[in-house]
Amino acid sequence: MTMQLDHDELHRLLATLADSDINEFRLEGEDFCLEIKRNLTTSSFNTVESTIATSPQQQVAPPLTQETQPGSTLSPSIDPPPSPGSRTDLLEVTAPMVGTFYRAPSPDDPPFVEVGTRVAVGQTVCILEAMKLMNELESEVGGEIIEIMVENGTPVEFGQVLMRVKPV
Repeated sequence: MTMQLDHDELHRLLATLADSDINEFRLEGEDFCLEIKRNLTTSSFNTVESTIATSPQQQVAPPLTQETQPGSTLSPSIDPPPSPGSRTDLLEVTAPMVGTFYRAPSPDDPPFVEVGTRVAVGQTVCILEAMKLMNELESEVGGEIIEIMVENGTPVEFGQVLMRVKPV
């Protein structure tokens, strides 16, 4: 399945992220990678900086910057996100140890979960490698994965937030 993102969809995505409490976001397709990192300023604007990298055969888009005033309206096709600070409905999956975070059992296998995946209690959501031991992390609650905070293969610290889950 090929993922495509046109200009209007990109604009709606940036507007949605600007009004949310998400600080980092990454979306990858076969021929593109969209990575957004938020820098909150002291003014009344939220600044969302994003970089789009594409495969060598396509033109590379320059970094995009969009400033959105709080309370701006979104396209009717997208449900408005909760206001910042109201995400107390999310539970955090934290690292129980220092180790290396892996999203899949092996490099050739699909990830255990993606953003939007519904998980059940006891379902494996990732692996933490510590001292050559692969430790499967299981979900302690049933719900939907809302954010994955760590990139595959990244070292993590004890207590670091790995994912956020909306319980159901």
